[in-house]
Amino acid sequence: MRARDSEIRPGEAQVTITFEGREIVAREGETLAAALTAGGIKDFRSTASGERRGLFCGMGVCQECLLEVDGQANRRACMTKVAPAMAVRRQLSAPQARVHAAPTLEAVPDQGPVCGAPDILVVGGGAGGLAAAAVAAEAGAKVVLVDERPVPGGQFFKQPISALSAAISFEDRQAADGRKLIARARGAGVCILDAMVWAASSPHEVHVQGASGSRTLRPRQLIVATGAYERGLPVPGWTLPGVMMTGAAQTLLRSYRVVPGQRVLIAGNGPLNLQVAAELVNAGAQVVGVAELAPRPGLRTLGALSRMMWSAPDLVRQGQGYLRTLKRAKVRVHYGHVLSAIRQTDGALSASLATDAGGHGRTIEADAVLMGYGFMPSNELLRLLGCAHDYDPDRRHLVTRRDDECRTSVDGVFAAGDCCGLGGARAAQAEGILAGIAAARATGRSIPPALADEGIAARGDLLRQRRFQGALWQLFSPAVPSPLPDDGNTVICRCEDVTLGGLTASLQSGFQSLGEVKRCTRLGMGR
Repeated sequence: MRARDSEIRPGEAQVTITFEGREIVAREGETLAAALTAGGIKDFRSTASGERRGLFCGMGVCQECLLEVDGQANRRACMTKVAPAMAVRRQLSAPQARVHAAPTLEAVPDQGPVCGAPDILVVGGGAGGLAAAAVAAEAGAKVVLVDERPVPGGQFFKQPISALSAAISFEDRQAADGRKLIARARGAGVCILDAMVWAASSPHEVHVQGASGSRTLRPRQLIVATGAYERGLPVPGWTLPGVMMTGAAQTLLRSYRVVPGQRVLIAGNGPLNLQVAAELVNAGAQVVGVAELAPRPGLRTLGALSRMMWSAPDLVRQGQGYLRTLKRAKVRVHYGHVLSAIRQTDGALSASLATDAGGHGRTIEADAVLMGYGFMPSNELLRLLGCAHDYDPDRRHLVTRRDDECRTSVDGVFAAGDCCGLGGARAAQAEGILAGIAAARATGRSIPPALADEGIAARGDLLRQRRFQGALWQLFSPAVPSPLPDDGNTVICRCEDVTLGGLTASLQSGFQSLGEVKRCTRLGMGR
């Protein structure tokens, strides 16, 4: 459904598509995921076993929302824009799926030395990447920024599509700050390419693919700012259509003014869940509950709250505003609860919440269930290039090894933002400024005094943001552990439909290495 006051109006730019013969009117510029969700369609494909799947991550990572578009299979609904007369079908997995010839890929025409062989290539168009590209270009470097999404801004600075901006006056400070940063990068002469980086032979040979084909970019310096993706929680029913990541729902809302359902339950850990809950309430959805893994703030968290207020008081006030919005809407926040199972009922989803790893607390019915249990760095490109990483046992992810100018262990590679270890959008933007200045200097450019001063300010802001993030995650420290699935039929690997039972059986067969498990089960070997 579309958000309150966001229905497509007569005379507004529209696109009509068909979904298995049914006509759907979409807003020009939106994705298939947004158009289908607005039309009440939740299941996009079926697995080999016949299970239905729908939108999940909403950012092109999980590959769950694959559709057949104009006879071409494997099109991601969350990344594919609607087009007039587009014919869309659910994608059927082999052996039922019809086989289509792969599209012919033509080389992308060289767009000149700026785009073909830039001084600096930035991968990622979020807060860190945009800041790095802007300051490097202002220092005189020829900069190319590659981002997979059609509109830069990343997951924090999500931008509404242009047709929506023209029809509805919706923009808050978060979107406005992103728009200014995008304008700064464009104004500095940054060449922004809508393409996906699919491989890198070296820091000076990066392979990308866009709508018109593939090409190789040969930069002198490389800045990786690929951000992070949300961490899911494998529980029974987490693959059902209508279950998606919190960030996917926020993208639907902020970019396209579409809500995932009338009644929405949100479960997970961290402040993003509270923000999205408040935004959905303001958009007209009924948030039937928020299950937060951390305990209710109290005396034990006063120290963390005071450090947060000292480091970033405006962010604390913003968080208090979210809680006030939920309180006015009578949305209950279930502290110390974790999502333990989801079942399909007649026209709805029934979600079970637990107060500990074994006991159930309550059951809530909803049209959509959102989950968000923290984040994982998108560090694939950095690992491919051989950049050194260290394991953080507390956050359970890899942290890129860097110096104070965001330089990695590989010569010519800088890294900024959440792809290196999670620190939030403001820290990412500060790191982007430092990385952009250092990369420009590495190409022989002298740094103007104004940019040098901006770098000094960014270094101070980075320290404050890191203090804030440390206190924030002390505040959201889980009260109960995330449960391990106790049902052998629970899917562990969504792409390859590997269940807990299949994984357990392979381990009990005596396999001693991850490689053996992967060969036996195909765990982690999907798209």
